[in-house]
Amino acid sequence: MPWVTYDELAPRYEAISRFEQWFFPTLRAEALASVPANSRLLEIGAGTGLNFVHYPAGASGVASEPSAQMIKLARAKPKPLRITLVQNCAEQLPFADASFDAAFATLVFCSVTSQLAAFQEVRRVVRRNGSVVLLEHVRPNGLLGPLFDLLSVFTVRLFDDHLNRRTAETAQSAGLNVIDVQKRAWGIINLIRCKV
Repeated sequence: MPWVTYDELAPRYEAISRFEQWFFPTLRAEALASVPANSRLLEIGAGTGLNFVHYPAGASGVASEPSAQMIKLARAKPKPLRITLVQNCAEQLPFADASFDAAFATLVFCSVTSQLAAFQEVRRVVRRNGSVVLLEHVRPNGLLGPLFDLLSVFTVRLFDDHLNRRTAETAQSAGLNVIDVQKRAWGIINLIRCKV
């Protein structure tokens, strides 16, 4: 059990995320630009709704989030009219097979309980040849890798954030076709584009 839950973190989440906004101000917009316009989409881990301003025009679908307090804050933000907020975890998506044209997540798969189970669920609910776009921090290669392994011991205990996951490899293991990985910040931040 982490020391701080996402419900407890929710009121401070956007202040904490300013670090990301200072150093990587365009990454969320770039990730969402990869989601096809006019698609029925699923956002996994919508948090407080920071991505709503970047949703493609004509978007419809679901923004899902496990934390009740995060959803409460997200409800106060403007979002596309045809987007519904749903509380659920990524490992058990309450949607029928092939319900969505695309799915995306930004800085989420570091904290899901099981990446493999979550990716298998994404693969199930996104239609064949649909898009999956991920913006994630991952374990970098080289000398930074062991450092991130060590830091992860503390961040997992603190708020269940794994700094050393190999997200693209796990997505591939779950049956997604990883078509592109763009690495930023010495490989710490990855923009991962997949097809189902």
